[in-house]
Amino acid sequence: MPPHSSAAVAPRRARRTGLGLAAVSLLLLTGCFSAGSGTSSAGGAGDAGDAGSTDARIELAMLQPPRSGLSPLSDDAFKLSRWSTAETLVRLDEAGEAQPMLATEWEQLDDTTWSFTVREGVTFHDGTELTAENAAASLSRAVEAEPAPRILDGVEMTVAAEGDTVRVTTAETDPLVPQRLSSPQLSVLAPAAYEGDTVTPVGHGTGPFELTAVDGTSGATLERYDDHWDGAAAAAGIDVSFVPDGTARAAALRTGEADVVEAVPVGQAAQVEEDLLEEVPMPRTNTLYLNTEDGPFADPALRAAAREALDPQTVVDGVYEGRADVAAGLLGPAIPYAAEGRDTDAYRELLADRAEAGDPAGQKITIGTFTDRAELPEVAVQLQQQLEAAGFEVELEVREYQYIEADALDGDFDAFILSRATVLDSGDPVAYMVSDFGCAGSFNLSQFCSGAVDDALTAAEQAAPGEERQEAIMAAEAAILAEDAAIPMLHERVIQGEQNGVEGAVRDPRERELITAETTVAE
Repeated sequence: MPPHSSAAVAPRRARRTGLGLAAVSLLLLTGCFSAGSGTSSAGGAGDAGDAGSTDARIELAMLQPPRSGLSPLSDDAFKLSRWSTAETLVRLDEAGEAQPMLATEWEQLDDTTWSFTVREGVTFHDGTELTAENAAASLSRAVEAEPAPRILDGVEMTVAAEGDTVRVTTAETDPLVPQRLSSPQLSVLAPAAYEGDTVTPVGHGTGPFELTAVDGTSGATLERYDDHWDGAAAAAGIDVSFVPDGTARAAALRTGEADVVEAVPVGQAAQVEEDLLEEVPMPRTNTLYLNTEDGPFADPALRAAAREALDPQTVVDGVYEGRADVAAGLLGPAIPYAAEGRDTDAYRELLADRAEAGDPAGQKITIGTFTDRAELPEVAVQLQQQLEAAGFEVELEVREYQYIEADALDGDFDAFILSRATVLDSGDPVAYMVSDFGCAGSFNLSQFCSGAVDDALTAAEQAAPGEERQEAIMAAEAAILAEDAAIPMLHERVIQGEQNGVEGAVRDPRERELITAETTVAE
């Protein structure tokens, strides 16, 4: 998807400066849009020494406010990453491969030891020089944190400085150490960030934008950091507003009050000019998990009957208003190699012996789901109709997630509908597959255990990143689908709003990047 052309810049700026009562009502509704629009950073674009720099600021409306005071050890780390204020030793490219960032190179010294060379000439926003010692100390704080950052869940790791390198040692062989170090939860901050009881990212990152102020759960302000190791950012700064109300976010986009808007609700998309919306495929699959241990779906023939009965296109068209992708497998278009991996003889052979559909003959099944994601109860109704048309008798049970998760994990339902993230913090789907479909999986809603699938998952876990691992991942997907432990229905998209004249806003399926040094808005 190309960036918006700047040809429509004048109308958008006219909307911003002539909002009148619309702007007043929006401000009253959200109560959090910054007044910093149009101002330049303290240094000014002329001081940046970069011909691409401007005085324009980026107005950003985000879905959720901070939950943990913007601690990088929490999910708030993804905000710091999306604002390009905190950086990691390693970054991921679109294919999920590790690329240099604050580390310029790395090598695996033995089965459990890795060495990362720290980039020279990097300064934190408080003026402190980045060294291997303070990089190792920053990572050690994450390793020792309670609770551990999600990316380190179940991982034993120690970090130490060795000359100009950071030495990372794991208790077991882990081919994904570089990918793990790309997680925003392992951002490297200045030593001063760790001096208090909580980790403070304000003024302590290394990115092209310095976080200078946080207004609780209302907003945040970032200024261009002119001494960034890779050059000054194009925009003068970012004014962030936290706008949980989806109607308000859509209104901010319609009126021009925001340049970039996270997560425009599907129900509001029709109220916004289509050329302001960008649909981003997400690594999230809406899946019907079937209880393979007890009840009707312990029979492979009835699992196959359910698979044959479902019409995901109807769900996509009716519930998602066409803004989703029908699933071809567990992994969707946000995983670059998934489609190509299915177009192989090896993949097709693994699916060739799937069970044939049996006759439901009025078998009664109970499907569970939850209300926290508004579309799931609607999906449940659609599936109920489709399965009943095929001969099942279907009862639905819908509750809030906190009241239904334990029962789902205990296998109290014959089937369960879940919108599931398939790529976690390392950019790799193996952890999701092991969790959901391994015999010892911690989130095994299907109560599923297969020696063939466990062998495939073990092979994927041990495979080296790159083509070898991708092939192993697709083989594991095929092995899972061959037994109909779950029926993937659709892959979700998120709708990102961008005004005409915005260029370089990142449409990132992993939600790690959004505003970068290259992002610009029209002046």
